[in-house]
Amino acid sequence: MMGDDPQLNITSEDYSLLTDLYQLTMAACYAGESLADRPASFELFARRLPEGFGYAIAMGLEQGIEYLEKFRFHEDQIDALQATGIFANAPVQFWSLLESGKFTGDVWAVPEGTAVFANEPLLRVEAPLWQAQIVETYLLCTLNYQTLIATRAARLRDVAGPKAMLLEFGTRRAFGPQASMWAARAALAGGLDATSNVLASLKLGRKPAGTMAHALVMALTALEGSEMQAYRVFHTYFPGAPLLIDTYDTLNAASQLTERVKQGEVELAGVRLDSGDLVDLSQKVRSLLPEVPIVASGDLDEWEVARLKSAGACIDGYGFGTRLVTGDPVNGVYKLVEINGIPVMKQSSGKPSYPGRKQIFRRYKNGTVECDRLGLMTEDPLPDEVPLLQQVFQGGYRVSLPETLEEISSRTSNSVAALPDTARQLENPISPTVEISEQLQALTEKTKQNNQ
Repeated sequence: MMGDDPQLNITSEDYSLLTDLYQLTMAACYAGESLADRPASFELFARRLPEGFGYAIAMGLEQGIEYLEKFRFHEDQIDALQATGIFANAPVQFWSLLESGKFTGDVWAVPEGTAVFANEPLLRVEAPLWQAQIVETYLLCTLNYQTLIATRAARLRDVAGPKAMLLEFGTRRAFGPQASMWAARAALAGGLDATSNVLASLKLGRKPAGTMAHALVMALTALEGSEMQAYRVFHTYFPGAPLLIDTYDTLNAASQLTERVKQGEVELAGVRLDSGDLVDLSQKVRSLLPEVPIVASGDLDEWEVARLKSAGACIDGYGFGTRLVTGDPVNGVYKLVEINGIPVMKQSSGKPSYPGRKQIFRRYKNGTVECDRLGLMTEDPLPDEVPLLQQVFQGGYRVSLPETLEEISSRTSNSVAALPDTARQLENPISPTVEISEQLQALTEKTKQNNQ
């Protein structure tokens, strides 16, 4: 039996219950009304992008697929649901669904690393109604969060340039341990070079990256006699590793290290600046240590990187934490677009959706995205268009092997490079036009009339 578990750790065994209550209550209603197995289609999209974003980078699909593969209700979970008393009047058919159920549907999605715009589906689930309903919460969780992180990572790479070393330091600021793992993955797939998250790095086949904290410098200075001695101790165990030099007096530390480098006593892979006037300090440190890479950190984001570069900062790499793994969310929603072959749509004020199963058709001009056309899945692409949504799940099974982070990050880079400058600019970005096809527009008008 499930019981008090203060650790709240999540395993794949928990996936089915990691949902909102109303998904289960709706499934019970569907079961009672003999609607649970009616074919349904839901699409996941964002009505608008976060303020200041001209595009979003789709991410999180792999974790969504893994969730669907392992989606099951186990006996102790069903017992726990029954023990709540909430489902006392639920029909017996509901419990039969949970006992034997797994995900048996199809999924269409844009590949991870693809640039998308507002109102374009990142993913569509086509499955029996009760299944398509229950999986909403988890899919939104992973795709919304990873899409945010990947988009910010892509913007950081775009601003910093291809040669800068970009590191993810956000584990301590992420919204929980699981979020830190997803943030690290999405940051790497979005274009960053490495993460300080050891577990995420090793699970992803990467080498973790980092330097040291001020605590080590302060502790060893107090106990060993000097800041330079603290650096010597650190290099005894980690030869040549980058050093954090702004614990006390940045320029004094850089000056002392300069003499030791000249005398051949110290080899330095880099120094890190975490506070102060980064423009002024980096310029002065560069004059003292001209051959040593300088990494900056401390509440940085893409706007601050752009400011530092325009001000002439001498910085070779950046570490990103709080502002990368938090911030304005990508408010993706998951809406029913077709039930039993009947197109449906939401018409709430300010929250409309388009009916029917859709496809994104992208048109390029001289290698740059010119515009997108949102149409129906039954439409054919025009001669100069490329359809973006691909089938990734069929009949309850994935249809392709997982992609590597290298493949996804390469797609991210190419996707951003293909965007017009107006979509990539940090100030007042303008997304490419998303046209509505004639067939989709006609279906929308017809569905509105049927709803009256």
